[in-house]
Amino acid sequence: MQRLYDLIRRHPTWVDCFWAVVLLGVSSMELLPADPDQPRRIPLLPHAVIVGVFCVVLALRRKAPERMLLLAAAGGVAQLVLDVPVIPADFAMLVVIHTAAAHGEKWASRLALVGGIVAAPLAQARWPLESGGTAARLFWAAVMTVPFVLAWVLGDSLRTRRAYFAQLEERADRLEREREAQSKIVVAAERARIARELHDVVAHNVSVMVVQADGAAYVIDAAPEQAKAALETISTTGRQALAEMRRLLGVLRSDGQPDTGEYVPQPDADQLGELVEQVRAAGLAVDYRVEGSPRPLPSGVGLTAYRIVQEALTNTRKHAGPDVGASVRLVYFDDGVGVLVEDDGAGAPRELYGEGGADGQGQGLIGMRERVGMVGGTLDAGPRPGGGFRISVLLPLKPAG
Repeated sequence: MQRLYDLIRRHPTWVDCFWAVVLLGVSSMELLPADPDQPRRIPLLPHAVIVGVFCVVLALRRKAPERMLLLAAAGGVAQLVLDVPVIPADFAMLVVIHTAAAHGEKWASRLALVGGIVAAPLAQARWPLESGGTAARLFWAAVMTVPFVLAWVLGDSLRTRRAYFAQLEERADRLEREREAQSKIVVAAERARIARELHDVVAHNVSVMVVQADGAAYVIDAAPEQAKAALETISTTGRQALAEMRRLLGVLRSDGQPDTGEYVPQPDADQLGELVEQVRAAGLAVDYRVEGSPRPLPSGVGLTAYRIVQEALTNTRKHAGPDVGASVRLVYFDDGVGVLVEDDGAGAPRELYGEGGADGQGQGLIGMRERVGMVGGTLDAGPRPGGGFRISVLLPLKPAG
């Protein structure tokens, strides 16, 4: 049955032609008189022409609904003019009215409705009932109008239903496109986050390695042990940088397969002490203090605090000049955490931290502000009175709103 149903759906014109042949056979029986000795009730030629017209209408109704509606209207007018009473072939009028309402243009649908309303009254006026008065004729005309109107209503309902489903499909396609666009935005945002992470990792660790390498080269002849310690620091820092970069770049794997490598966890505020010790080992004097009641922070807040301190100390080491000192304060509040990083050096170049926050050499305050903004915090940065630079950040423990 399913195969038969699929065949019918694929070849609707074949089905219409089949029913046209059936209608032709039924209508042809009207051509045979019940009594050979009696004259024909309907003239042969007009009857055959009308039957042929309506069979063609039924066979081609779905291929050209507007034209077949006009042909059916012409056949109905010819039937009235040639005095061919109601015959079985008139059933094609119901079918073509339904088809025009369901698949035709708007003008064809309206014409079909008008034709369906006037068909029965015109037929009753042309061939009135032999018995009964005017009231009976009007009643019979109204009853015969109902099938035509019902056929149009069913066709128009089918058109509305089809338009509704088309609208649903269009909406689904639009939502799918919007979801794809949103996915691309998410991917772009994730890549931007990875770029910020890589900037912080590379800038910090490479600057530490450069400072240690310069120190090792300076004392390698006079103090081999000190040079050896510097080289060990370079090795440790390099491995740490590679581990963090491997973790960050792992999400960009193009094959989509999970990576089984061992990745270091995301750093957080608890590791600020290790970061400060690493910076001290690189030759920068840093005073580190924790105030308030330390407690676990949300991963986004902890990572932001760590990266802010890392970026600030890296820029202090790169731009503040020689013999500089820095201080880092981590303050726990009831509803947030504060980070204060200050140095007493010459200050960073204005183009790095000035208006706009970037000069093409580094991300500067752009990366910091983006990080702080992602967790709903605030950042204040600028020169200190008397020299040096200051970065103050307040990170809420609960998102705003």
